Amino acid sequence: MWSLPASEGESATAHFFLGAGDEGLGTRGIGMRTEESDSELLEDEEDEVPPEPQIIVGICAMTKKSKSKPMTQILERLCRFDYLTVIILGEDVILNEPVENWPSCHCLISFHSKGFPLDKAVAYSKLRNPFLINDLAMQYYIQDRREVYRILQEEGIDLPRYAVLNRDPARPEECNLIEGEDHVEVNGAVFPKPFVEKPVSAEDHNVYIYYPSSAGGGSQRLFRKIGSRSSVYSPESSVRKTGSYIYEEFMPTDGTDVKVYTVGPDYAHAEARKSPALDGKVERDSEGKEIRYPVMLTAMEKLVARKVCVAFKQTVCGFDLLRANGHSFVCDVNGFSFVKNSMKYYDDCAKILGNTIMRELAPQFQIPWSIPTEAEDIPIVPTTSGTMMELRCVIAIIRHGDRTPKQKMKMEVTHPRFFSLFEKHGGYKTGKLKLKRPEQLQEVLDIARLLLAELEKEPGGEIEEKTGKLEQLKSVLEMYGHFSGINRKVQLTYYPHGPEALGPSLLLVLKWGGELTPAGRVQAEELGRAFRCMYPGGQGDYAGFPGCGLLRLHSTFRHDLKIYASDEGRVQMTAAAFAKGLLALEGELTPILVQMVKSANMNGLLDSDGDSLSSCQHRVKARLHHILQQDAPFGPEDYDWLPLESTSLLNSMAVIQNPVKVCDQVFALIENLTHQIQERCRTLNLQLYHSETLELMLQRWSKLERDFRQKSGRYDISKIPDIYDCVKYDVQHNASLGLQGTAELLRLSKALADVVIPQEYGISREEKLEIAVGFCLPLLRKILLDLQRTHEDESVNKLHPLYSRGVLSPGRHVRTRLYFTSESHVHSLLSVFRYGGLLDETQDAQWQRALAYLSAISELNYMTQIVIMLYEDNTRDPLSEERFHVELHFSPGVKGVEEEGSAPTGYGFRPASSEVSQNAGVWDWSIWEQSVMNMQCTGNLDLIPLRGRRRRRSGDLPRPSPAIGLQPRAVSTTHLASCTQVSLPTSSSFFASVFCTGLFSTTVLGGSSSAPNLQDYARSHGKKLPPASLKHRDGMWVGFGGQLFSSFHPTNGIILTLPISFLTGFEGCSMVPTIYPLETLHNALSLRQVSEFLSNVCQRHTDAQAQVSAGMENTLILYPYLCPYSHAS
Repeated sequence: MWSLPASEGESATAHFFLGAGDEGLGTRGIGMRTEESDSELLEDEEDEVPPEPQIIVGICAMTKKSKSKPMTQILERLCRFDYLTVIILGEDVILNEPVENWPSCHCLISFHSKGFPLDKAVAYSKLRNPFLINDLAMQYYIQDRREVYRILQEEGIDLPRYAVLNRDPARPEECNLIEGEDHVEVNGAVFPKPFVEKPVSAEDHNVYIYYPSSAGGGSQRLFRKIGSRSSVYSPESSVRKTGSYIYEEFMPTDGTDVKVYTVGPDYAHAEARKSPALDGKVERDSEGKEIRYPVMLTAMEKLVARKVCVAFKQTVCGFDLLRANGHSFVCDVNGFSFVKNSMKYYDDCAKILGNTIMRELAPQFQIPWSIPTEAEDIPIVPTTSGTMMELRCVIAIIRHGDRTPKQKMKMEVTHPRFFSLFEKHGGYKTGKLKLKRPEQLQEVLDIARLLLAELEKEPGGEIEEKTGKLEQLKSVLEMYGHFSGINRKVQLTYYPHGPEALGPSLLLVLKWGGELTPAGRVQAEELGRAFRCMYPGGQGDYAGFPGCGLLRLHSTFRHDLKIYASDEGRVQMTAAAFAKGLLALEGELTPILVQMVKSANMNGLLDSDGDSLSSCQHRVKARLHHILQQDAPFGPEDYDWLPLESTSLLNSMAVIQNPVKVCDQVFALIENLTHQIQERCRTLNLQLYHSETLELMLQRWSKLERDFRQKSGRYDISKIPDIYDCVKYDVQHNASLGLQGTAELLRLSKALADVVIPQEYGISREEKLEIAVGFCLPLLRKILLDLQRTHEDESVNKLHPLYSRGVLSPGRHVRTRLYFTSESHVHSLLSVFRYGGLLDETQDAQWQRALAYLSAISELNYMTQIVIMLYEDNTRDPLSEERFHVELHFSPGVKGVEEEGSAPTGYGFRPASSEVSQNAGVWDWSIWEQSVMNMQCTGNLDLIPLRGRRRRRSGDLPRPSPAIGLQPRAVSTTHLASCTQVSLPTSSSFFASVFCTGLFSTTVLGGSSSAPNLQDYARSHGKKLPPASLKHRDGMWVGFGGQLFSSFHPTNGIILTLPISFLTGFEGCSMVPTIYPLETLHNALSLRQVSEFLSNVCQRHTDAQAQVSAGMENTLILYPYLCPYSHAS
């Protein structure tokens, strides 16, 4: 049943009526009237003026859809059109009444959902012939993903590469599936992992993503949202064996999906959300709704939206976009879909639908209607965010986390089975073969087991001398009971003349170890959490968790984040763990690794061939070996070889005194250590840290004992880093064994390593620069490019300013580039900044202090960071040198176990600098001292700003006050860097209100986050949180209203973002050392200075290479070997 329109006196009331069978629909409060009887309607009609002609708009959908909030909001607005009356067909009518009994309408909005009788809706359409907003026949195609992809292809819309597996007995040619360890072949098309497996039915939301074994294997299983989960990780790596599926290439989207909603071909609204495949946790706001943020579409994406809308004949249509590698791909078309919780969208949608209906039907009813000539698209007006300097770019180069000792074993093999394996995997093409995949390592293990079994049956055979090596090969490959693919690898190299010229042979090199430890994961994740605090504060916090600025920035898609990692497994897993902490993700690292971390093993960006040394490195190593082979105490003349004064190097030489005597002591300590381990092997059956056994521990120490002292009695200096690596690992992780002499071995080996390791990257300034640029030239060029790209291109997600409620600066966009790599690249990059001529230390006191601090650093430990931050002052001329401001920061990484109380201290993060005021456009940090925080036990926060003002030269314009800093003993100054965008009065009450609302407020504008909740952690782990208002005596932990913050303490380093009582849960049998805080090397650089410096370094290296190349025309073939990174761009 439906009603006639209201009288003129009720013209403000929506013409919105309910059809038969919907007595249960709640309609109060939104301008809708309930049903009336036919007699009542007739009585009303007798008293009313004859009505104006009305266009009846029928809504035919399941009740759950037709009475949803978006539909109600839009229909309420649609009824404001004077000539439109809306009726809703009740679900009882739709399901149980024949279509002949359905109310008649002139325009029909009907769409399929679960349980909807689409056949009856099609029959009704043929009977009444209404104007269709969404075509009904095309909705059959939308239910089949095969048809959706076919239509998209025909329209020339970009899709991920895909293949269809039809398990249909009638079409056997479409059911060819071959599954490998890390790929599937579908009807001849090969899809390496990661790939996506989608059921052909669009109603089936069980989509699986399969990960490669190199990333840990397994699969992510997506499903229709249940509570706060939309996917779950599974260790199952095999594809499904029943049903028909689409297999498609996985698109790396950096963890973000874009959902597009069209209303006609000329309007498209886009929202970005966290990908359900990332960690499976649905981001919800305080009302339980999934958090999405509107983003702007590029011109090409708008054209795609028009094509989808027209091709599927769906005026109101939703589809999914994947933004990957600078392109946009459509991966799903959902049909009729509305945006949720956007009043602006409801207004736009109702306006467009009303105009569309009137344009089509008004002439038939002779209704006067002027067709709007304005475009329906929303004008986009980006805004800036105030006059303070804005953080525009963060570039960080970070060493991987704590790892197991790297180990290597070589053996020469001649057995035909090894040659067959070499040939099978194409080794003869290049003469070299690297075996890393699980099935390849299994083949090597099978050969080793077979040969050992043959040796047992026939002792004294031709391979008798290799029994020990084969046992070690078998033992290493059997570790952990499975192959992860990133911990062990076998290299085979072909030699045409084997031992004693008996024929060809293969050199088998087995490498293992060097994998990220659980402690390394904790370090990386906690550093990621602390790293958030370097970003602007934003508005509101996330569940009382620190780093709200970065989480807010990233969740509102104003953060252009790219994470790169070298090819090594430990580096990639470090990057994934860091991303997990940085973005407050949950779950396993494998999905995060696959989606967030880009492998950067091209052009030597983050990788290096450790086996290929340049001629300069060979010279340096030979010289270093000569110096450390002298059996005499260091005298004054021995310091002449140090052209560069280094405090840490001088300290180490003072400990060593006589290098040969110290090597003798080290060797004796190793012998004693292996004896102790042998004794424990006979009496104990222990599993050591990270699944290592006493036998494996004995093997690595015995190997070092054999390799360190050569048959000639001389020492192999190149083994010193390995010795230090091993003893440091055991002191930290296996202290429970109670081995004697490890502390002394650690002290002596560290002193030797502190001499050897830094000098391997050059002794003189020229050598250090040549080796450094040889390692990291591509990275230097990439950093230069990152700094120069201050304006984003259209491929990034840009927040739509007109739809973004609660976001005060939708125009802000911060670019973050994180590069995870190994020790060699970190050493090299730091050498470039130290010795490349960035600044003249004789003219710059801050740089002089920075160099003195760096010279006292003895080791670039795990999680070492070099951070470059770029700020922009929007009040300055775009071409002015004062427009952009660069800061350079550094941390030596994890604290060494022997360094408590003896570590060098710098001047803090963004310290006061007297010379800063002399640089125009840069804040005078010495005048604007950090505000003093008085934290009372009651939890109240009092802020006392110190008086002062910026010294200005004549002619300078007045400048806004700088960002407020906090005392480093409480909270890092970076919490508030650029968090306030207006000039601030100096009253303490105003400062207190700014802090409390900006940092410590529990209000979340526009949503919440998945940041880990300490209360949840405490409940799940049976732990008690400290009191809400807590002040630790050392300033390590402070609390405000139940909120805990990690502290950047100059002495204590970065404290884990958990109460101190939780640390035991992380450490257990093994320690998880804290990380040194960032120290500012310089905070008054201009972008021009840094850009010219990097350009000059790259150009000098290029020119030097050109000269070398010109002089080596006859030996050009050696050039790539000498300079393996020169060709990279």
